[in-house]
Amino acid sequence: MSKNILLCTLGTSWAVIPEAYAFLAPERLPLFENHPERPKLLDLKNSYNLQAPDEIWVCTTQGTQDSLQCLMDWISQCANPPVLRVWQTEQTDQLASQEECARIKELIARACLKAHQYAAENRGAGRRDQVVLSLAGGRKTMSADLQWAGSLFGCEALLHVISADKLPVELYKAKPELMTQALPDDLARLITPLVAGQTARSDLLDIRVDQAGPICSEDYPLRLPNANQTIIFQSRPPSLVDELNQRERASSRLFGNFLQDLSRGERHENWRSLYRLPPRIIQTLRETRINDSHRDWLVQLPKADLHRHLGGCLELNAQRRVGLAIWQSLTPKQQKEALDRCAPLLKCVRWDWNWPKIVNNASGERSHNTAALLVEASDEQLNSNLWQSTLPRLALKQSGHGFAAYERPGELTGSAVLSHPAAIEPYAETIVQQAVGEGLAYVELRGSPQKYNNTNGLEFLRQFHRALTRAAASLPITQKPQFRFIIIVDRRHDAAQVEATLKMAVEAKQEWPDFVVGLDMAGDEKHARPEAIAHLFTPVFEQCMPLTIHAGEGEDAESIWQAAYHLHADRIGHGLTINDNAKLARRFRDRNICLELCPTSNREVVGYRDSRYPESGDYPLYPLLELWQKGLPLTLCTDNPGISRTSLADEYLAAARMTDGKLSQWDALAMIKQGFVHGFMNGDDKETLLKQVDAELYQQLSTQK
Repeated sequence: MSKNILLCTLGTSWAVIPEAYAFLAPERLPLFENHPERPKLLDLKNSYNLQAPDEIWVCTTQGTQDSLQCLMDWISQCANPPVLRVWQTEQTDQLASQEECARIKELIARACLKAHQYAAENRGAGRRDQVVLSLAGGRKTMSADLQWAGSLFGCEALLHVISADKLPVELYKAKPELMTQALPDDLARLITPLVAGQTARSDLLDIRVDQAGPICSEDYPLRLPNANQTIIFQSRPPSLVDELNQRERASSRLFGNFLQDLSRGERHENWRSLYRLPPRIIQTLRETRINDSHRDWLVQLPKADLHRHLGGCLELNAQRRVGLAIWQSLTPKQQKEALDRCAPLLKCVRWDWNWPKIVNNASGERSHNTAALLVEASDEQLNSNLWQSTLPRLALKQSGHGFAAYERPGELTGSAVLSHPAAIEPYAETIVQQAVGEGLAYVELRGSPQKYNNTNGLEFLRQFHRALTRAAASLPITQKPQFRFIIIVDRRHDAAQVEATLKMAVEAKQEWPDFVVGLDMAGDEKHARPEAIAHLFTPVFEQCMPLTIHAGEGEDAESIWQAAYHLHADRIGHGLTINDNAKLARRFRDRNICLELCPTSNREVVGYRDSRYPESGDYPLYPLLELWQKGLPLTLCTDNPGISRTSLADEYLAAARMTDGKLSQWDALAMIKQGFVHGFMNGDDKETLLKQVDAELYQQLSTQK
């Protein structure tokens, strides 16, 4: 039920209230139907998007009984009338003394405050109810008081009604029945409603300083009259007018104190422009805890994903499209051979756990076999053997199949298809579409070119970079994500293979200095401790390539220490156990080493409590907020969005659930900023992107209700 309110004052000219109402509600009261400028009046109303009032609130003195009676008679004679609520201020008549003027000003201020809160309390989802102030009617001091209140509390419009000099008596002393119908031409032309302006809520009302919280109606009560009734307003302390005057006098100091109090309690600086938001919006962002209802809000925010494996990006339908592209490039003979090899799997719904050996080790191309399954297997078969076989996806590293259970949904993507040239174009197109759909402004993909093309990793990068560029070329500049690539070194490889990968990475950096931005070391943390292979990284260090290293994902803090001190990591993938070494955690904070946290995959691999999964109740609380409150740089990432069936927005929702609903919108925005700050792009590009995203976020959030 809507609650659009017209707030007026009343003096001897009671008819200005119907005139203001008729301007706002011409379909209910056709008073100006014969006005010579009726089209202009309608255009003016529509240009401000003004709605018909559901209620008329009137502030007046005890000396307006005749006018008040006419107003009540008019309401009783109207067809489909609005609700009328009237306050008369005690001990007031002609406003001939300072005391009388102070009493009516207090009523007007409280009524304006009450109107906004009342409209907000009755507001439905997606609706913005309005408060409009009429400056016509009442004495000049009352009009000035109403305008002053509007400048502080805001309003959709300040209305006025101008009239010709020496109005005829039928208008000047209008009878109620005259104002319930269309006025004759000769009378209608003598009256013209107009909009004198529109005002916004003052930030002074929402500041929490000097032992005083935001201005709210509960602290300055105003009893609401019943419909079409009048009550007497008795002014009692505290005085809202005095509080507003005090805030106006101390405005500069109050804003300074507000920002000082805000920064004093923060361990991470948020986006700079957000500190220019109205305090009301800042407080809302700080107090609003993220839940599933905020998914659209999260999607719309420009975000950066720093930890996204190329091989784990694609969801099932996208995998099928890539598989079809490979399949259509094969000869009939190649298709038949692949189908014959995969026939044992295609004949049944549930496959033996070791089914990937049929795809990977059978004679013939792995990509051909993968394409055969993606094209010919049913959704039931693929879902059953890629995801359902590992349910519940919780603490899979401790399951009987170990880390392979987590990776199982990725068996038919990544290197299984990217070794075939026909897969690269549709794969890149999906990556771009995925990033746009998730609201990503910056993406660091990571992968192993040497696995996608085991004879020439650089050639794969060359083809993929071209395909990615083509896929993004048609996007508007405002929607075009920036992509960078991080080359993965596999811990499980021997020294010669590691050295070859590092050599390729150096060559790739030289060929694509703005695309290939860093190096990652991944794989089982128990293999190849950093201290044993650090000497191999000298060529990479000479190129000043930044490193991010998978560490602390279910392994102790020693693994993180090794990555930080032997390989000089700029970022750590996961780092979940860093709290086990307080000195190391402080070192990360002091050196500004960022953690890439991936809540969904962390739950799936390591095991953390998540309210969406009842079976996780005995697992530990996710350490996100503990790390954040200690001041450690961190951001949220997707890891393998196709494997975990997630997106970056969903990672923030997962993080909120895994921290018992304590993650605020303000913290999420600051974590998003950390993603951009710690990206591996060059400094000039980073500065430009940070400014661009900062401005975009301010534009989005400054209009937040």
